[in-house]
Amino acid sequence: MDANATDYSQWLWEKLGHRCVENLGKHGFNARLVDDTDTALDWILELAGHFDSFGFGGSETVRRLGLIERLQQMGKTIYDHWRPGLSSEEMNALRLAQGRADCFLCSANAVSLTGEIVNVDGAGNRTAAMSFGPRQVVIVAGMNKVARDLNAALQRVQEIAAPMRARSLNMPTPCAETGVCTDCNAPQRICRITTILHRCPMTTPVAVVLVRQSLGF
Repeated sequence: MDANATDYSQWLWEKLGHRCVENLGKHGFNARLVDDTDTALDWILELAGHFDSFGFGGSETVRRLGLIERLQQMGKTIYDHWRPGLSSEEMNALRLAQGRADCFLCSANAVSLTGEIVNVDGAGNRTAAMSFGPRQVVIVAGMNKVARDLNAALQRVQEIAAPMRARSLNMPTPCAETGVCTDCNAPQRICRITTILHRCPMTTPVAVVLVRQSLGF
């Protein structure tokens, strides 16, 4: 992509990002558009750095921020089921603890311009924790995940996020092979639970950080 095309993409993402943030705000979310991951990291630490414990969903996007390393340096308790060498029992215990942490951080599979947040899970630890339990939830998403409306957001998950995620996890599913969703019954199917945050949950504050970059699937 040439320099002019990049400039126009950034211009478009800025316009769409502000519109999305405005509608998320109308729906009770604490939303902000930032230019890059460094700014996102700074804002998250400003918002949630005073908490003691942090849970992390399975998100490439959040890990791009370097947040886990920063919080570890600060002496915080981290619940991360992606740590290498864990048994299945240890992973499930960490998943459960994530929903009881002071702050839970994850990404979204899609965010609509109209202000809804869509996520599809296999195990359900992320969709559960982002809805109820933590004192603060923080969702980080690149502008590549913003869709026109709720229907387009759901379509994005099916056509883009899910096949790419299944492929990245080396799951033996049809979409990981062909790139096309067949609404399969494969044992390793990762699309089992769909949640839509139409509005911010009644008892769980949710902050949304939109980054003017392409992040994650």
